[in-house]
Amino acid sequence: MKKNGFFSGAFIALVFLFLYAPIAVLIAFSFNASKSSAVWMGFTTDWYVQLFQDSYIMAALRTTLLVSVLATLIATIVGTAAAIGFHNMGRKARTACLTVNNIPLTNADIITGVSMMLLFVAAFGAFNATLGEVLGFRLRLGFGTLLIAHITFDIPYVILSVMPKLRQLDPNIAEAAQDLGATNFYAFRKVILPEILPGVVNGMLIAFTMSIDDFVISYFTAGSRSNTLSMVVYSMVRRQISPKINALSTIMFVAVLALLIIINLRQTRQEAARRRKRAALRP
Repeated sequence: MKKNGFFSGAFIALVFLFLYAPIAVLIAFSFNASKSSAVWMGFTTDWYVQLFQDSYIMAALRTTLLVSVLATLIATIVGTAAAIGFHNMGRKARTACLTVNNIPLTNADIITGVSMMLLFVAAFGAFNATLGEVLGFRLRLGFGTLLIAHITFDIPYVILSVMPKLRQLDPNIAEAAQDLGATNFYAFRKVILPEILPGVVNGMLIAFTMSIDDFVISYFTAGSRSNTLSMVVYSMVRRQISPKINALSTIMFVAVLALLIIINLRQTRQEAARRRKRAALRP
C-alpha cells in the first residue's frame, strides 16, 4: 500500500509539474530585463509598463473583456433557462435536445468558426443587397458578430453545468412553494435558483474562461474591425516574441486564478453555512 501511495503521489506531482512548469517559466521571464527567453539578465517591471502603454493591446483587452463579460452573462441566462426547459421535457425529447447541445462541444472549433462566418456573410450579403441599399447602411463582420459567436458556443457549457444540479433537485419543492402562495417567478428565485446556483456559477466560470481564451472562432467572426487578445498575441508571435506577451499572459493567469480562489472560498463558506443550518434544524 505504501509503494502504491508513493507512486501515485509521484505521478500526480509529475503531472502538475508538467502542467504548471511552463507557466512558472513564463511568469519568471515576464520580469526578465532581457528580451531573450533563454537568458536571465536581471529583474525588471518595464515590460508591464510598456504593456499598459501599448494602445493596440489595451484596445484588444477592452474588446476581449467586454465580449467575454456580455457573452457570459447572456449565455448564463439563456443556458440556465434552456437547462430548466430540457429538464421539464419528456425523456426522449430531453435526450434529443441534449444530443444537439453536445454537438458544438465535440465539433472542431475551425468548423464552427468557418460555418458561422459563412452564415454571417450570406445573411449580411442578402441584407446589404436589399434593405441595405434602401436604409443606407451595410452590415459587416465586427463586434456584433463576435459577440453572437461567443454566446453561441458558451451556451452548451452552461447547460451541461446546470443539468446535474437540476437532476439532484427535489421535483416537488417548486410545487410546495406554489402551494404556500408563491408565484412561479418567486418560487424560482427563492427556491430553485439557490439550489442550482453552484451549477450556474460553474457554468458561468467555464463560459467566461472559454470566451476569453477563444482564438479560432473569434478569428473567423471578428472581421477586420475588432481584435481580441488571443488574436493580438497570435499576430505578435508571428512577427517576434515580445516579453510583453509574457507580462500579458501573467496578468491573465493571476486574474483567473484569483477569481477561482474567490469562487471556491465562497462556495465552501456557503456549504458550511448550509450544514450548520441543517444541523440546527435536526431534533
